Amino acid sequence: MDNKDLANLIFPNAKDISYYEEKYPERNLKEGAVVSRFAPSPTGFVHIGGLYQALVARTLTKQTDGAFFLRIEDTDQKREVENGIEGIIDSLKDFDMSPDEGMVSQTEEVGEYGPYKQSDRKEIYQAYAKYLIEQGKAYPCFCSPETLEEIRSNQEKAMERTGYYGKWTRCRRMPLDQQIEKIKNGEHYIIRFKSPGNPDKKIKHHDVIKGNVDFPENDQDVVIIKADGLPTYHFAHAVDDHLMRTTHVIRSDEWLSSVPLHIQLFMELGFKLPKYAHIAPIMKNDNGNKRKLSKRKDPEAAVSYYLQEGIPADAVKEYLLNIANSNFENWRRANKDKKMEEFEFSLNKMSVSGALFDMVKLLDVSKIVISKYSAEKVYEETLEWAKRFDKELESLLEKDKDYSLKVLGIERGNEKPRKDIAKWSDVKENISYMYKELFDNSNETYEFQKISDKQKVKEVLTKYIEKYFDINDDKQAWFDKMKDLSEEMGYAREVKMFKAEPEKYKAHVGDVSTVIRVALTKRHNTPDMYEIMHVLGADEVVSRLKKCIESL
Repeated sequence: MDNKDLANLIFPNAKDISYYEEKYPERNLKEGAVVSRFAPSPTGFVHIGGLYQALVARTLTKQTDGAFFLRIEDTDQKREVENGIEGIIDSLKDFDMSPDEGMVSQTEEVGEYGPYKQSDRKEIYQAYAKYLIEQGKAYPCFCSPETLEEIRSNQEKAMERTGYYGKWTRCRRMPLDQQIEKIKNGEHYIIRFKSPGNPDKKIKHHDVIKGNVDFPENDQDVVIIKADGLPTYHFAHAVDDHLMRTTHVIRSDEWLSSVPLHIQLFMELGFKLPKYAHIAPIMKNDNGNKRKLSKRKDPEAAVSYYLQEGIPADAVKEYLLNIANSNFENWRRANKDKKMEEFEFSLNKMSVSGALFDMVKLLDVSKIVISKYSAEKVYEETLEWAKRFDKELESLLEKDKDYSLKVLGIERGNEKPRKDIAKWSDVKENISYMYKELFDNSNETYEFQKISDKQKVKEVLTKYIEKYFDINDDKQAWFDKMKDLSEEMGYAREVKMFKAEPEKYKAHVGDVSTVIRVALTKRHNTPDMYEIMHVLGADEVVSRLKKCIESL
């Protein structure tokens, strides 16, 4: 009896690994092309940190003409949630980050290097586990949970490291005939990797983000195949990333401590080692202390939050690139009209410590992104959002598309476009006064500022209607008439005149226009009033001004 007999007994139907090496050849890509992946587990919602990793991986593959694939790591099936895979796929679609290869639905996939769902790759893992057993680099372990707990307890009492290593590896030195006898007797077992490591020795490793790091060699005989026949993460990722020809493993830095084991697995399997890039977690400022974004505490940790709030995918990605590479912000300032894909992203410019997530900054970025959109794009994006989250807004927009386009087109497409919308959930509040049914039923009151005396307000509005309002005026003529009205009422026709002699005037042209703005919109701050008037139309402008007069 030898190791091959043991391997055949455990995996009698497993193919020789040469079959898979031939089936999944090196990719035909240009030199320097990055092949990377997003490899989440369907055990809950997609975290913004996961999207961050996916964006980094996808950005690198796109700028090098490489390949970005989605692999579903579902070997821990006890923790899998219903519709978990669809949630992952939909999240990537929502952010326009669909992969080149991989899962496209719960049951469908595209690409030549699949299956892309680990639970469908069981026979592949077993082939490579069989190979390790044949080489004497893996073995069956029959230790029960109770036995493993006893080992842990004894290690703690002896104040030694916990784990299955060295003298604690009860099954490692079990005679071959005894192993075979136990398997034939139907005893339960798992497969462990036989580590050749010595923790007194160090390995030197270069992480693309972290730089040069030293670790003690791994000496743990980790589980590679569980009792259900499925692999552990450690083993599966090595086999998958080799056969899928991954060049860069981009993942959270919680896996950094596993690098010694993973390097060892690659070496013992005879695989070429990919480059590792461990991304620091996204942090949050919590009363002066930095902590990781929490699934339990922070709604913004879930990517669904951004969809529900209506923050455009472009804005979220721009912001994530901003915190991923510090030079992105300066690049954007210098290249305002370029697509973010034109930015030359670099892994080695990523922060070694956690990037701080700032919602205020994200919303500022979003305002800039939306300000560049056409009225048609704002309309379509808002309507798409409203169909899912705001039926009243959906009805409002669809009732008269042409009118809504005019509303959303106010101060858009010019040199200094409006920047009052940060997310689609802001839109209804920002434009409600432009819709007669919402304005008439509004509970908002007229709150005038500098010119607040009711008689003065009435006089401003009455004179404006009777003497100065003409919807056909061009913008200059309209503004000149506002100055004339101010002068007639004893107010400064220029702001600079008021500032020069404040004792001479009680108000200025800006205060007069505020009276008219509030009468028309019940707001102090709005986009360009001249454009608002033209969209509302002459009849509605006069009607609103008269209603305001009547209310005083």
